[in-house]
Amino acid sequence: MFQAVSRPARRRALQASTAVTVLLGLLLWWLLPLGDPRPAGTVTFSTGLQNGVYQRYGVLLKDALARDLPEVDIELLTSEGSQQNLARVAAGEADFTIATADAVAKYAQDGKPGADRLRGCARLYDDYVQLVVPKNSPVRKIGDLRGRSVGVGPDGSGVRLVADRLLTAAGLDPAQDITAVPAGIDTVPGLLEHGDLEAFIWSGGLPTGAVQKLSERLPIRLVPLESDLIDKVHATSGPASYYRLAVMPPDAYTEAQSRLSVSTMAVPNLLVTTDRMDAAMVEGFTRTVIRSRDRIGKTVHPAQLVDLRTAIYTDPLPLHEGAARYYASEKP
Repeated sequence: MFQAVSRPARRRALQASTAVTVLLGLLLWWLLPLGDPRPAGTVTFSTGLQNGVYQRYGVLLKDALARDLPEVDIELLTSEGSQQNLARVAAGEADFTIATADAVAKYAQDGKPGADRLRGCARLYDDYVQLVVPKNSPVRKIGDLRGRSVGVGPDGSGVRLVADRLLTAAGLDPAQDITAVPAGIDTVPGLLEHGDLEAFIWSGGLPTGAVQKLSERLPIRLVPLESDLIDKVHATSGPASYYRLAVMPPDAYTEAQSRLSVSTMAVPNLLVTTDRMDAAMVEGFTRTVIRSRDRIGKTVHPAQLVDLRTAIYTDPLPLHEGAARYYASEKP
């Protein structure tokens, strides 16, 4: 026979039910992640030439990402450099890349496809312009390259942009006054070593492994860039405004510099993606780039210069939403 439940009993039953509901809610909150799901899938990272800093950095970053984002597969693509990297990312042929700030500015200035969709994730390290000649070369300044065979970087590289601007600022026509060899850091050291080049221009982090190894095989010298020459490059404004006066420290290439500093110019590198990339993926990618600095820097020394305090400044690109979320999470 049905027996009525007293009011106190109903109250106790309701309280017990509420407690169980709260307990289950807390358990689910603990077990199930809130917010965006963990990044998963495949992303492509366009790097650079074999033996270049971009390519070596990409290989080590892939290992770091495998630890931090285990459900993400990273595919690496070698490239000719910044210009090709930007074209790939803008076209959706790659998801992330590295490019110099001047190359990014020129890509936008030229109205290239997809320029308005490019976004910055981090300012990385600076590239230093390096004019390399045999130690006994008569070349003492960039104007002395007239009539000589010079490695100027592949057509799709940031090096080529820098080389053309420097040569023009020195009063040289890159197409007429030198024998321009469109070779990159994967081949120019060998060409110089065997006498097939009289000089090469390179723009990369310090030290660049290929230049370091060349200095151990062949007596070479780094030619200083005059400050007035750099002023002339700056006078063109636009993309050239991202260059700054810089000095290569005496120990960048000990053998090649005779323990002397070398005046030059530098330009920042940016980690680049597009507004198509998922915010959670960008947040995780950016976090790994910053946190793996010391580990990667043991092998690729320029990576040691990645700094959380400056990484957020990705001019001329707007910061991607996912990267902004990461930097906000790191604030004290």
